[in-house]
Amino acid sequence: MEVGVALPQMVKDFDRDKFVNWCEGIDAGPFSSVSAGERITFHNLEGITACAAAAALTERVKVFANLIVMPWHTVPLITKQLIAIDVISNGRLEIGVGIGGRKQDYEALGVNFGHLHQRLDDSVIEMLHLWKGGAAGDGGVLGPPPPQAQPLVLAGAMGPKALARAAKWADGVSGFTITANAEEAEQLFLATSKAWANEGKTKPPRQVTGFFCALGPDSENRLRNFAYEYLEVFGPLFARSIAEEISAFTPERIGDALEAIAAVGGDECILVPGSADPKCLEELSALVADRGF
Repeated sequence: MEVGVALPQMVKDFDRDKFVNWCEGIDAGPFSSVSAGERITFHNLEGITACAAAAALTERVKVFANLIVMPWHTVPLITKQLIAIDVISNGRLEIGVGIGGRKQDYEALGVNFGHLHQRLDDSVIEMLHLWKGGAAGDGGVLGPPPPQAQPLVLAGAMGPKALARAAKWADGVSGFTITANAEEAEQLFLATSKAWANEGKTKPPRQVTGFFCALGPDSENRLRNFAYEYLEVFGPLFARSIAEEISAFTPERIGDALEAIAAVGGDECILVPGSADPKCLEELSALVADRGF
């Protein structure tokens, strides 16, 4: 199983120096990808911008836009942005897409919250059409030509209905288990494989998941506080209860969780740090190398 690392873009003290340090450290480490995602009314760096910067600061790892909330975007513009990242990274872009889980972000953007699954389906189909040189609304073609003929597209889908829809256009799934629970990951992987089989696909889906973690100074408190802040939008009681369950703040627990996810069929696991301290990345690098991933 491959192991990727999300940039700690959701952590409050993630400044320029740390951004550069993390990108260079991930690229030099035993990791498969660097990633960033989207959120609006939060103290995070914007995800598409972060992916573009990471593409310029790395040479080897995949640049995983994980996850793009497609209904927020006009399709030609987000496709143009993603093509730019593919060019900057020389064809290392991978894309995760979904509908997002926070109505507040839609309200902040002034974007309608209805018919999200259909809008996601339509957006991905249009994005791939434009990526491959299809005509935009004015009859023109988006350029420059991207290095990849078609990017890998993973669906941030969970339930049977969402997975059945995703099986029509996705190359796999990008899931998440907040508490690093391999059983949760396995349930998603099994459901994804079933959806792919029902759709008649012969190529197995790419199975990706991830979890919150932290190492380095004061890792337990940093991770629990980060999880609480991230989840507080769903209510303080919910956020506190989940934050108290999280335990991926020691090398042993993180390593065991990675091995358990690999054992249930994970192709890649994304470590999502709750600390921007460079020591966190140092210790994650040593852990992943020691465990042989």
